[in-house]
Amino acid sequence: MDKGVTMEILLTNDDGFFAPGLQTLFEVMVKSPEDTVSIVAPDSQRSASGHSITLFDPLFVTEHPLSGSGYGYAVRGTPSDCVKLAVEGGIVPKPDLVISGINQGPNLGTDIFYSGTVAAAMEGVLAGIPAIAASLASFDFTDFEPAARWLAKHVTNITARFSTGLLNVNFPGSPGDEWKGVRVTRLGRAVYENVFESRLDPHGRRYFWQGGTLIPETDPDTDVAAIHAGYVTVTPMHSDLTDYKKLEEWQGRGAGTFE
Repeated sequence: MDKGVTMEILLTNDDGFFAPGLQTLFEVMVKSPEDTVSIVAPDSQRSASGHSITLFDPLFVTEHPLSGSGYGYAVRGTPSDCVKLAVEGGIVPKPDLVISGINQGPNLGTDIFYSGTVAAAMEGVLAGIPAIAASLASFDFTDFEPAARWLAKHVTNITARFSTGLLNVNFPGSPGDEWKGVRVTRLGRAVYENVFESRLDPHGRRYFWQGGTLIPETDPDTDVAAIHAGYVTVTPMHSDLTDYKKLEEWQGRGAGTFE
């Protein structure tokens, strides 16, 4: 998209409307005179909600004034609900770009299948709108401004070069001047040694608390390895999960495969 052309940008997330990552990104991006920025986000924490949508309950919406002018919308629903409502419900102008984040914590490797952040961005892609999922790969580092400024600086170039599909972007949990650069990566494998600790509640009912330790990724071409090396990672993604190699193999066997 050329400079000087107004772009409608939708911001959403899975950490909730008032999450500092989302609010920082809005404050940085709203300064651009060339873009109009809207917020439609969950009204509460919805991390790890995946790509779920709400079918059997109403989506209550609360307006909140935004700095400058206009309103943002907090939705009692999932991140994917928020994007569907924004695109199809007419509460904000139809976006030219969806940015989901900035998430507190990484969304790397196969963890993206659980991520509400990535799911919200992918919902934009399913509606034919390019999208970015953005995450700060730390739960302790809380300065979102370097990541927000990076996104604001590169959003026009990103939109021009990746006019379709989704970019999953992760930022190191460190000051911007300590980043080693940017790597375009593929998804790694986020493999955990999971532990399910059995406990009893005060009424004697048994429950489990899940935890896990991430096994380090050793392939340097992956997002998991690159983020740990101090790089911003950019991973192009799409919604087509078809295994084309297997598809050709099965098609080559002919119709008799299932007889």
